[in-house]
Amino acid sequence: MLTTTMQAPAGPLRAVAPRVRGVTLIELIVTLAIFGILFALGLPTFNNWIRNNQIRGVAESLQNGLRTAQQEAVRRSRTVVFFQTYATPMVGAPAAYGGRNWAVQYVPTAIDTPVLPEPVVHAGSMSDVGTNRVLVLGTNGGGNVTAICFNANGRLITSTPAANGVVNANCNASATTFNIGYVGGGVDRPLQVRVELGGRVRMCDPGRPATAPDGC
Repeated sequence: MLTTTMQAPAGPLRAVAPRVRGVTLIELIVTLAIFGILFALGLPTFNNWIRNNQIRGVAESLQNGLRTAQQEAVRRSRTVVFFQTYATPMVGAPAAYGGRNWAVQYVPTAIDTPVLPEPVVHAGSMSDVGTNRVLVLGTNGGGNVTAICFNANGRLITSTPAANGVVNANCNASATTFNIGYVGGGVDRPLQVRVELGGRVRMCDPGRPATAPDGC
């Protein structure tokens, strides 16, 4: 009878680690190509999202500035001018159509003697406004708008530098629309800030129907 005798190995048993397979060059190239395609497809949408956010930020800054001017006029019971400018917003800064900065300034009254330059009480900057970026263009029945004046009741009034002595307070009492969009288009949601003759200030979407809460 044949007998087989098994002997234990002289040393301790060692587990053999499984071989880990790495990523091949071809697999890496394919993965990068897929990511590149997805990025290229999503880039226009991402850029459009950034531009829409820039437009909303500018529209909100403009709306806040206009409401601040109106509130100051009511609070101080006097005429206040809101104007756009490319210069540093200060007394004597020239009002400019499409300016990237805005300022709120008191307008002297007829009983102010002597007539002194009134201070700029509030100012702001729409940093995304500029070349190849966002445009803020105001228009009304009188043409292009550089300034808006509110009276003590918060309503729009007509005022001229010859009458009020403030070089940037050239205002027309007419409902005004500020169109906020991107230079050359490229956005799906341009916005408007409207100022009605009665003083109502609101931001709206011209792409939405007027019956919608945010529509123009």
